[in-house]
Amino acid sequence: MQKDDPENVLGGALAPCSMEPVTGFFRDGHCNTCAEDRGSHTVCAVMTAEFLAYSKYVGNDLSTPRPEFGFAGLRPGDQWCLCAARFLQAHDEGCAPQVRLAATHARALDIVPLAVLREHAAA
Repeated sequence: MQKDDPENVLGGALAPCSMEPVTGFFRDGHCNTCAEDRGSHTVCAVMTAEFLAYSKYVGNDLSTPRPEFGFAGLRPGDQWCLCAARFLQAHDEGCAPQVRLAATHARALDIVPLAVLREHAAA
């Protein structure tokens, strides 16, 4: 799989999102993407209890540990590469988490407007 250029939504180099827990489509700590990443795991988000509950409600349980997949489950404060469409859905529902713009891949802009990402930018 060929990774897309590691550029963030601000036009700079893509910063790491998280190594603890390790995130990303490639599990390299970055929100890198490629043609095979159908979910566009490109938005580096800071988890909140509200977002984790919302994600579970809509069918993507990110908080329950899944040891068989080496997944410890996410907790509030963890950073994770979210699918861009799920982030936009959470925004539309009023429960989007904060976003680390420098660690959010430019391909997220194919789905989420930059103004929406900036609205949720982490300090």
